[in-house]
Amino acid sequence: MAFDNRRLAELADHDAFIRRHNGPGTDDIAAMLASLEMESLDALIERTVPADIRLGRELDLDPPRSEAEALDYLKRLARQNKVFKTYIGQGYYNTHVPAVIQRNVLENPGWYTAYTPYQPEIAQGRLEGLLNFQQMVMDLTGMELANASLLDEATAAAEAMALCQRANKKSKSNAFFVADDVLPQTLDVVRTRAHYFGFQLIVDAVDSLAEHDVFGALLQYPGQSGEVRDLAPLLATAREKGVMTCVAADIMSLVLLKEPGALGADIVVGSSQRFGVPMGFGGPHAAFFATTDKLKRSIPGRIIGVSRDSRGNTALRMAMQTREQHIRREKATSNICTAQALLANMAGFYAVYHGAEGLTTIATRIHRLTTILAEGVASKGVKLAHDSWFDTLRLTGVDAGKIHGRAMTHEINLRYFDNGDIGVSLDETTTAHDLDTLFDVILGEEHGMSVSALDETVVNSGKTGIPAACRRESGFLDHPTFQRYRSETEMLRYLKRLENKDLSLTHAMIPLGSCTMKLNATSEMIPVTWPEFGQIHPFAPRNQVAGYQQMIDELAAFLVEITGYEHISMQPNSGAQGEYAGLVAIRRYQQAEGQGHRDICLIPSSAHGTNPASAAMAHMKVVVVECDSNGNIDLDDLRAKAAQHSDALSAIMLTYPSTHGVFEEGVREACSIVHQHGGQVYIDGANMNAQVGLSRPGDFGGDVSHLNLHKTFCIPHGGGGPGMGPIGVKAHLAPYVSNHVVTPIAGVNADCGAVSAAAFGSASILPISWAYIKMMGARGLREATELAILNANYVARRLEAHYPVLYRGVNGTVAHECIIDIRTLKATSGISEEDIAKRLMDYGFHAPTMSFPVPGTLMVEPTESESRYEIDRFCDAMISIRKEIAAVEAGEWPANDNPLVNAPHTMADLMDDAWDRPYARELGAFPSDAVKAAKVWPAVNRVDNVFGDRQLICSCPSIDEYRD
Repeated sequence: MAFDNRRLAELADHDAFIRRHNGPGTDDIAAMLASLEMESLDALIERTVPADIRLGRELDLDPPRSEAEALDYLKRLARQNKVFKTYIGQGYYNTHVPAVIQRNVLENPGWYTAYTPYQPEIAQGRLEGLLNFQQMVMDLTGMELANASLLDEATAAAEAMALCQRANKKSKSNAFFVADDVLPQTLDVVRTRAHYFGFQLIVDAVDSLAEHDVFGALLQYPGQSGEVRDLAPLLATAREKGVMTCVAADIMSLVLLKEPGALGADIVVGSSQRFGVPMGFGGPHAAFFATTDKLKRSIPGRIIGVSRDSRGNTALRMAMQTREQHIRREKATSNICTAQALLANMAGFYAVYHGAEGLTTIATRIHRLTTILAEGVASKGVKLAHDSWFDTLRLTGVDAGKIHGRAMTHEINLRYFDNGDIGVSLDETTTAHDLDTLFDVILGEEHGMSVSALDETVVNSGKTGIPAACRRESGFLDHPTFQRYRSETEMLRYLKRLENKDLSLTHAMIPLGSCTMKLNATSEMIPVTWPEFGQIHPFAPRNQVAGYQQMIDELAAFLVEITGYEHISMQPNSGAQGEYAGLVAIRRYQQAEGQGHRDICLIPSSAHGTNPASAAMAHMKVVVVECDSNGNIDLDDLRAKAAQHSDALSAIMLTYPSTHGVFEEGVREACSIVHQHGGQVYIDGANMNAQVGLSRPGDFGGDVSHLNLHKTFCIPHGGGGPGMGPIGVKAHLAPYVSNHVVTPIAGVNADCGAVSAAAFGSASILPISWAYIKMMGARGLREATELAILNANYVARRLEAHYPVLYRGVNGTVAHECIIDIRTLKATSGISEEDIAKRLMDYGFHAPTMSFPVPGTLMVEPTESESRYEIDRFCDAMISIRKEIAAVEAGEWPANDNPLVNAPHTMADLMDDAWDRPYARELGAFPSDAVKAAKVWPAVNRVDNVFGDRQLICSCPSIDEYRD
């Protein structure tokens, strides 16, 4: 029997992916509803989501597509991208991703589904990987300290500017110098940040630095046109004048160039992208940030430090100011809340795999090919703009039009300067055959050049583009970790050993409130490594990225419908950066409306710490709005403070549902109050997982929201990053979102500077969210939200007889997460929320969010992807732990010697001949049947954070410390 395409489509199981994404089946849903004494999901939603904000209709999205259909469609989009051979450079390069790293890290859910290592005992693997990254950066930059990555080179430079201003106690200047050969996208981001910090930005030739009275300076090494120059005299003069200096360096060039630390830099930043991370149309890539030791207490972002555990063994953990913005709020030095951990690990592993010898071979080959190209074109009369280079040449006085035409014929992208010059940047993928083609493009096909003959000439003459004063003399990567793993077999085993030390979603649910650790489906992840997405330069011509543009436009349209806003900006590449970008859009709009004096930002006391930190970065004054005893915004206090600051009110930052895990009834009224006083409403999208398909922030009063695509929309957390935080805005704010100096964005005012290095942030991970929405469709997205709410209420119901549930809505339900109060138990037993978090490791679980937003609590978010079986397993563990606490309360175990305060239990504990604890070894390490069936062993005992901060060590310890 023959079927037409329409009838065949009717036979396709378009609900299959929805069933695979959502954990509970039909019978489970019925059982959970019965435990809540609810007759239906509709009844639960009616009791949970206020009627005046409910959408009341299905989202206007396409019906769900099967995994095969979605991937087929996305592949057709990908084929619209043209993967040309790219020599654009400008901070982005083709690279060979070692296959062992691609398969076992980038494509491995054991690495990409892990959460930020806030619980170090079950994160020693990725912590070691990040420590490797720090050591690599310290060695190559010649600096004493490095962090575990920032978002991109441009934002790292902006952070360096802020650090210079904070740390420079000698200068009274309010001006910052940027050399005119700094990458244009970096200057764009620095200019935006400087404006809202109130800094004067001076852009001038690098040699004029000494002529300016500034607190800090940013220099590029090599310069954006490829010139390699000795910066030591400039840096020395700057130091004499009390100017702090930051050098933005190319990491591959540092293999051969003198390290910036030896030249006298105070800070060194850059991108590690070309160490085995695809270009991906701009990201994600791990930026590096390195400083002198004296700045260690001021460095932004995450630092991995070496400490010890309760048995005195070496243990790693995140050090010092890792969550500074949560504690210091608007006084925080930065709003950074994430990193690029997965990509930093990849870059670090690239260095581990190649070692100093391998990196030297790669860098030397790049430089030699560049020198051959320079000699060849110069011999034919082409003028070089500079007589020094590492991998980049700037050709001047050429016929750019003819060269462009020949380049397009050969499917080659070069860099074209406004004055007609042409830039050519080589990389590790460049071959001798590629040089032949480049000679054809630059000189015409009758050039008669021989690459082999030129190579012999270069070798015999000792020709180099690196000045003698700039040649590296010191060694690097001499730690045994960077020398041990040369064969793929050894590297594979090393990666697996590290993976086995970590807990990820491959092991168990990660019930972190506000972090939404849901399924990152394999079908969503597959397109990330397609070459049509991975090998595209962010500054490739528009006619080569039609597939990317259509995918981004479609995703933006999906998000417009989901949020109720009119425009989406994809540029912010983290949630906190989305906060900043949204507030900057508000400030630009108000300035254009003659309301630039408005600078008061109202923020509820329960807000995520990045909210006030972001407001401070946007040069706003934070006024705290109190919450009532139920955790809701105190509307009377809001009215009073909005009225008090009416003339200067710029915005309010709300999180919805609230940070307390409740759908507040008064959110419309709160928005209205702020609008009545001329302010704008920013709604934090951290908890959007409880809204999709049920309500839209743009409908109930929001003017702007950021969306955590790494939470609600399935981009994985990657052990602490990547993230994406695009913003949705109402129409009046659309012209004021971030533009981009290299890749202008239609419909956005030209003077609206960038917040990220690339126009579309970390574009290569956007297919993940596109695929999720495409395969779920309107109904699937709504059902996911409903099940997230159901699962959270089921957890609250199962645990409420054992732990107090701190906040509920007016009808007694919670949103997508619930807060368990531990404070009364601590008072009666001495057991803290940290003790429970560590004991959960013995049961095979990552802890919920600790002490946020209320100290002494645990915030649990099960997400829609967890099955009833897994949720019951978690609840059973929590109930069992409560019984253990009761035993402490009853005096059966001493308060200072029991399974909770001794947790987590390791293999070393079980093997200890001197076991003298008042409970059995089996109870310590195997407290449940589920654990006996599948044990996740913590790699170390409880880590001593205080010891590590007092004796801060952020470099790799002796290899003996790593031996099993």
